[in-house]
Amino acid sequence: MTYRRAVLPAIAGGLLFTALLWWAGASAHALHLPGATGMLDGQAAAELERWLAPWSYDPPASLQLGTEVSGGTGDAAGTAGANYLALYTTALQIRFGAVFAFFIPGTLLLVRRLPPVHGRMPAALLAVWAWGLVAGTLAVTVSAPWLIASGGHGSYRFLPQLASIISSGRQVLVVTALVAAAVTVSIARVAAKGTGPLPHEAVPARAARLAATTGTAVIALSLVVLSYQPVAAALQSVSPDIGLFAEPGDLLRQWLLLGAWAGPGGTPLGDWLLYRAGDVLLLAVVWWTLRRLPGLLTRATVPAMATGAVCATVLGLLASQLLRVAVDGAGSALHWDLLHLSATIGNGVPAALTCGLVAGSAAALTLRVAVGRADIADAAPSGQGSDRPEGL
Repeated sequence: MTYRRAVLPAIAGGLLFTALLWWAGASAHALHLPGATGMLDGQAAAELERWLAPWSYDPPASLQLGTEVSGGTGDAAGTAGANYLALYTTALQIRFGAVFAFFIPGTLLLVRRLPPVHGRMPAALLAVWAWGLVAGTLAVTVSAPWLIASGGHGSYRFLPQLASIISSGRQVLVVTALVAAAVTVSIARVAAKGTGPLPHEAVPARAARLAATTGTAVIALSLVVLSYQPVAAALQSVSPDIGLFAEPGDLLRQWLLLGAWAGPGGTPLGDWLLYRAGDVLLLAVVWWTLRRLPGLLTRATVPAMATGAVCATVLGLLASQLLRVAVDGAGSALHWDLLHLSATIGNGVPAALTCGLVAGSAAALTLRVAVGRADIADAAPSGQGSDRPEGL
């Protein structure tokens, strides 16, 4: 699929994604209306408001009070407060602009290399959905410095504040990105009509399995080794004294760790194994996706494999988190309990981006080497018929 045909679906999906996030943020104040409080209890309304607040132009009350105190008295206080509120507005403008800017290139690459035609439609939908979560997380990240500065204490524990802001607003992304992905792939499916049969590479099955195993090993390093609580605690406690960028431990944890786990301890072994099933599910999703990805792509390039691995890791995280919500929420009849349990949905996307890029690049290079060796073996008379190519 050419870039000319893929650009319209990407732009349409980006505009819709940005508009949905703006609408969600603009609806946050509705939770204070009498009708909303009558339908939802106070705890549920407060939780939903916390989810929507990172996308709302209405500054939190703490920001307004903080600017009044730090600005002094009289006209000086009013001027300082207006400047801080302007910084908050600028942060939100950057955030929404960055959502659109980050959504376009990833979606463009995915739609071009993974066009939503017959046999590829579900894969394209899931990939664009996962990329929407990544785009939203990156947008929150690049706008965070302005948001921190709007609080009037940007030089105090800057990196821990940055880590805290990056982890916010992810629950809304899960829903809005899914809607935007459905519209994007639907438009891309129409745009792909009349282009004729799209090419795909014939990948030896052994090479695909080896590449998937290599990529999954990178994800397992973060999920199993780095996410082990003693190791994670060592990462989080890193705090070199380098001024504004001191105490990077929280930020390292955000971008390197896909989870957190410890031994059974006082937990029954059966319950501990049930929770570890989520980690197994994550690795299974990543391996199976990387195993199928070379045959689904029109061309298994390093950027396409790296982006696909990021999306696979995000999807694996969502699958594992939904499994844990189902386990924790079994037998719970209260909508507040389920809403509270769903607060973990969307965690780990920064780490999925970091580890997914490395895993996808490693898988692509492994695939290239393995395919090259298979071609050499096929060229030799004794190696003919040793591997069967895998297509769609």
